[in-house]
Amino acid sequence: MPEHYLDIKEIIKRRTAFELRKAEARAHILEGLRVALDHLDEVISLIRNSETTDIARDGLMDNYGLSEKQAQAILDMRLQRLTGLEREKIANEYNDLLKQIDELKAILADDEKVLEIIREELMEIKEKYNDPRRTEIVAGGADLIEDEDLIPEENIVITLTHQGYIKRLPASTYRTQKRGGRGIQGMGTNENDFVEHLVSTSTHDTILFFTNKGKVYRAKGYEVPEFSRTAKGIPIINLLQIEKDEWVNAAISVSEYREDYYLFFTTRHGLSKRTRLSQFANIRKGGLIAVGLREEDELISVRLTDGTKDIMMGTKNGYLIRFPEDQVRSMGRNAAGVRGISLRGDDEVVSMEILDEGLQVLHVTNKGIGKRTPEDQYRVTNRGGKGIFTCKLSDHNQVVAVKAVTGEEDIMLITVAGVLIRIPVEGISQTGRNAQGVRLIRLQEEEEVATVTKVEKEEAEESAEVAPEEAENSETDAGKDQDS
Repeated sequence: MPEHYLDIKEIIKRRTAFELRKAEARAHILEGLRVALDHLDEVISLIRNSETTDIARDGLMDNYGLSEKQAQAILDMRLQRLTGLEREKIANEYNDLLKQIDELKAILADDEKVLEIIREELMEIKEKYNDPRRTEIVAGGADLIEDEDLIPEENIVITLTHQGYIKRLPASTYRTQKRGGRGIQGMGTNENDFVEHLVSTSTHDTILFFTNKGKVYRAKGYEVPEFSRTAKGIPIINLLQIEKDEWVNAAISVSEYREDYYLFFTTRHGLSKRTRLSQFANIRKGGLIAVGLREEDELISVRLTDGTKDIMMGTKNGYLIRFPEDQVRSMGRNAAGVRGISLRGDDEVVSMEILDEGLQVLHVTNKGIGKRTPEDQYRVTNRGGKGIFTCKLSDHNQVVAVKAVTGEEDIMLITVAGVLIRIPVEGISQTGRNAQGVRLIRLQEEEEVATVTKVEKEEAEESAEVAPEEAENSETDAGKDQDS
């Protein structure tokens, strides 16, 4: 026991020393930024008159006594940080860091403070885990342990229906068809059920399930039971401890919880927020609050980012906004977020995606009409705007999905009846923002597209279930749609 006590003290000291080094390094950078802001005109003139970055860096170091890291931080500083508000933020952060550094040094210099930290953390553990044992200890329990290393890693597709049935299938289950095909039956559903979420992942990856109430649950890919293509699967309440009045509205795959990665959230009423992925590494079976929701709002989309991406949000009435994700500051799990897009009338957000340079924007409507538009037709604006009109809609047409694509992937379209078709994105015509698009899937009367999911490209193969004359007719229909 004394050895463990000493180990805990050493852990606290090492952790404190690490935090101190990190705080001092950040304070060092902020000191350089403060110098630049105090001599703003001279610094801008020096940088502007320097032929190369190295010359500018050396000039900053020589003229203002800065270190190489401080000089580089100044060169990397964005223009928006030159505003009065940003200057104040830098000053406040620097003052906070000085207080934190003093506190950390005090801890390292006083064993009594270390003991107090140990007491507080032990009390937190006691309060958190002070409940009766829930695990049943039985003979032969070692035989029941499932070793993930013994489970083969393979690409899979996980489907989740509107009424909450979940299953997994090998990714090779679905063949690629020509655009305009009838599709194959993706799964058996009840009369009022349809596939709502489809995730391409691996058996070893973790799937994070986000619900309409803003909670998050987790499951390994191999923990989702495997069924045949036409089977319904199992109720998701048999896999996750979700409540009766909540349902999954977003699902993403995570292979590792990197500290420099974020989850970007968007709600139906246009609110957005960003939270570090590492805050979701430990999710208990009962789930965690992922986003604080306002009255009558719900979470509709979550994306994994590296903190430097452009975000696009599309609405059902055909409007789209694009803005840098760093306009939404990093927040805690319980935060509600800030305004991402201002909606018109009864409009709602249907999709949120990461939009990189060189990609195309794919729109798909409930009537099976789709189009691709180059991303450079959507300028970067500030978050909170109303967006621009981006999709020509006829009567009873609404946008059901807006996806960022490269043109080298496939997409899966799922109808409300559970019919699924997989087509290559490169077969969808590129048009302008105001065009209507082409027919992607032939729908029966009153049938509609429910959801759209991107999947990895597969070698094209025409389905045996589509007759040659039907394929010709579908291409003719597509030409008519494009002409319109």
